[in-house]
Amino acid sequence: MSAEYTALTEKLRASYAPGVPYTVSVETLPLPTVFFQVAQRYPQRIALDFMGQQTSYSQLARQIKQAARVLHQAGVKPGDRVGLTLPNCPQHIVALYAIMQVGAIAVETNPLSPRTELSEELKRAGAKVLIVWEKSLDSIDRELVAAETIFSVDLTKALPWSSQFMLNLPIPPARQKKAQLRSPRPKWARSWDRAVAASSLWRGTCPANADDVAILLHTGGTTGTPKGVMLTHANLGSNVNMSVAWVNELHAGAETFYTVLPLFHAFGMTTALTAGFKLGATLVLFPKFDVPMILAAQKRIPCTFFPGVAPMFDRILKAVTAEDDLSSIRFSLSGAMPLSAEIAAKWEAATGGLLIEGYGMTEASPVILGSPLSEKRRPGTLGLPFPSVDIRIANPDDLDTDMPEGEIGELLAKGPNVFKGYWDNPKETAEAFHNGWLRTGDLVQVVGGFVVMADRRKELIISGGFNIYPSQVEDAVRSMPGVTDVAVVGLPEDVRGEDVVAALTLEAGASVTLEEVRAWAEKSISHYALPRQIFILQDLPRSQIGKVMRRKVRDSIMGISESSSGLRDQLRVASENALEHLKASSEAAKEQLKELSEQVGEKTAAATAQAQEMFKEFQARHARAGEETAGDCAESELPVETACDTCEPVVEEK
Repeated sequence: MSAEYTALTEKLRASYAPGVPYTVSVETLPLPTVFFQVAQRYPQRIALDFMGQQTSYSQLARQIKQAARVLHQAGVKPGDRVGLTLPNCPQHIVALYAIMQVGAIAVETNPLSPRTELSEELKRAGAKVLIVWEKSLDSIDRELVAAETIFSVDLTKALPWSSQFMLNLPIPPARQKKAQLRSPRPKWARSWDRAVAASSLWRGTCPANADDVAILLHTGGTTGTPKGVMLTHANLGSNVNMSVAWVNELHAGAETFYTVLPLFHAFGMTTALTAGFKLGATLVLFPKFDVPMILAAQKRIPCTFFPGVAPMFDRILKAVTAEDDLSSIRFSLSGAMPLSAEIAAKWEAATGGLLIEGYGMTEASPVILGSPLSEKRRPGTLGLPFPSVDIRIANPDDLDTDMPEGEIGELLAKGPNVFKGYWDNPKETAEAFHNGWLRTGDLVQVVGGFVVMADRRKELIISGGFNIYPSQVEDAVRSMPGVTDVAVVGLPEDVRGEDVVAALTLEAGASVTLEEVRAWAEKSISHYALPRQIFILQDLPRSQIGKVMRRKVRDSIMGISESSSGLRDQLRVASENALEHLKASSEAAKEQLKELSEQVGEKTAAATAQAQEMFKEFQARHARAGEETAGDCAESELPVETACDTCEPVVEEK
């Protein structure tokens, strides 16, 4: 082995599967040239299958050359950027390879992105020409993007003739289905499908060198700020060579890849497209992840290699019936997020094949690590460095120092698959590297000879001075009965710095309390890492490929907390207002009682004086009537009310 690789890399390579080389050749040809070589080797082999409409390698090669001429006539020159806003479909692949064939750069975007995000990505790249799905045209801010030409793609043109006929039937179901695929084309957009069909072949050769940028893919990177990742032909081609060498039991000209992962994502671009073309495989394209669509295709054109993400495998397994046969799937690859051992075991039982895990990032084209195709593999780990990839596990506070084996540090990587930089962003490009090493921002460790994820460095939770890794807490909570998924984040807290907070989704009818979650999790994690709050959500926010987005989970929880805090503030203010009102009412009542008392006292005193005058007059009248009667009454000097019965009614009446 060459001494240019770290001791850690050399040690981990000892666990490679038989026949996997330590290094692979760096790709020296541009991607279209590689494709045309394969097309000459397998001209009649089916290259694409889209909803039953099939295209051979020779037919696809012709369409790419026609599309290249359309772009050339539209003024596209080497180095120009051409925006692609398309789902997985034949037009997407034709346009992508045509862009690269004329030496331009393909700017991949998500057709379901919000208008602001999509337009900003295209503007930032300076896209000269856009090729856009009809349904996404309204999401383009033409004034902001300022593209010279916009082509519109009709997805139905790629369907079999019978499907197109059915969509045009004058019945409500057909109209509804067609409306999901099409929108009226505005006058300012040219028809891409018509232009390509009417074009002659472009006879030029690809002017790009392997080190030229082929594609811009968008990512938040380690900082979360949207950026265009510049991937060269050599980056992508070398990662393809690594992937093909890693899964060395795939056979050229004999495989069927299911292209479910979106092509605007690095995982789909490499594992479901360029690697498939390198092998002369048939690519079965799916415009979206749809389980019934996948199971129907499996009956028609069985899959041999399925790259996907954990939720895809889980949903397919739940939908499989006795009528479904997955035994043709010999190899599957899972990435972008953790894969539970339970799902992996069930998938392998259902297919009879192997499901391996990979780790990567857009900046690495994307794969850096993978599980070996051998009995040595360990489910739940990130695996081993790919051929020609060198890694270090560095001290996060001193990147020049490596951590002792088994301790947690930041993963750094080098290799021909590592990107050229961020488009028009030298500052963040410089921050992405340390002395030539790509900073992944992920905290990992080596356990039992395999790299294991600890967590994203930027998502590390520090509570009470302890470092807490969200993924470890998630693993502990996710195994709890009734819990279907969990995302753990840190929220600010005055004393501890941050609190561990878990957002849960539950099975139908299930319920859990914070005390139950803590009791369950404490079986496998330290007490200081236990959640201090839980939130029950209907769903966890995910990216387009199904990866849980902790940043959005945190934002959602913060919103709930702020709403709850706002409600508490409203209740407090309302209570204070009620007390003030009650106090004011009480004071008013006191004043009213005092006033009433004074009024009663005055009336009582007047009544008493009047009664006394009446009594005196009564005594005088009776005195004249006789001394005996006067004497009887004169013996009492008591108040009038109790002096004699004859006086009481008079006083009460007063």
